[in-house]
Amino acid sequence: MLDIADELNRWAGQGRPFAVATVVEVGGSAPRQLGAALAVDGAGTALGSVSGGCVEGAVYELCRQVLDDGSPVRERFDHRPGDAFAVGLTCGGTLDVLVTRVDGGVVAEGLAAAAAGRPVALARISDGPPGLLGRALLVRADGSFEGSLGVGPGPDRAAADEAVALLDAGRTGSAVIGEEGGRCGRPLTLFVESRVPAPRMIVFGAIDFASALVRVGRFLGYRVTVCDARPVFATPARFPDADEIVVEWPHRYLAATEVDARTVLCVLTHDPKFDVPLLALALKLPVGYVGAMGSRRTHRDRTRRLREAGASEAELSRLRSPIGLDLGARTPQETALSIAAEIVADRHGGSGVPLSAATHPAIHRRPRASVPSSAGPPPG
Repeated sequence: MLDIADELNRWAGQGRPFAVATVVEVGGSAPRQLGAALAVDGAGTALGSVSGGCVEGAVYELCRQVLDDGSPVRERFDHRPGDAFAVGLTCGGTLDVLVTRVDGGVVAEGLAAAAAGRPVALARISDGPPGLLGRALLVRADGSFEGSLGVGPGPDRAAADEAVALLDAGRTGSAVIGEEGGRCGRPLTLFVESRVPAPRMIVFGAIDFASALVRVGRFLGYRVTVCDARPVFATPARFPDADEIVVEWPHRYLAATEVDARTVLCVLTHDPKFDVPLLALALKLPVGYVGAMGSRRTHRDRTRRLREAGASEAELSRLRSPIGLDLGARTPQETALSIAAEIVADRHGGSGVPLSAATHPAIHRRPRASVPSSAGPPPG
């Protein structure tokens, strides 16, 4: 739901009540990830998607029902080959949606915070005793919260703690607490949606390949920075799609800027005077991906220089070089696609092999623990 917060916040600001169906559990090859949402307002206007089409009509009708009577609903959709008229997922997976009405309250406040770019989590009861389904907390990064689950301050505090842990990791997912707080009492299943600022992609080297990669990075939902020490190349005219252009020695900029476990570093300079000090630092940082452009010969020379600069074997094992997957890419655009494909595969634990040759039973895998599933597009 927070992925479409901008438009839903506009609906709320106009005083338009609406119902939202949110994917709270998936299994097998379900077509959408946790947190995917379909919203329907009183005029029948629909926004978003929960399935890519196969159960959209049934979920739309559930939203209309909940909008009329105000009672939250949880519904499961799966593959039903025995009934040609049943509504189910053609992909063979399972998908649970939680449908709730929104006409103010902490959910609307959470939408406003997400639309404003502030880190926020919404924790809602997705499974539990009758009468509690859909009860919500709005949780901030500092652990403060608004709203109530309706079973006392202990469970509210426990739910906020669970939500902060997911928010810190930039993740959307489920957590289970006890109805009496902590793990005591009947279990309450919470669905926690997190919204954090978009992850960063920092592209070092203001070359033509970088221009193509910037466009792909923006398409994938990254906030993209281009850094190069040469002011004649690092210009807005050459990189109109970049969120930020920095003229600085790459290693100095990296030492001074903020990165986290979602940050992607793409080193395209293939010049030792830039590469070696930059990569020696980058491989020590807790970032999500470090890749460097260059031939295999360049990679061998770069690795030797990095060892001489003190890089450990464990650090060198993190380096993706030559950068990208083997797609036979030649043009800057194809190379950018190759790099983006490796980043996506690394992010989700993909093998990079053709799906027709893969042995993994599910096409859509559950996100890794360190990966956000709703962060500005996250990236997916």
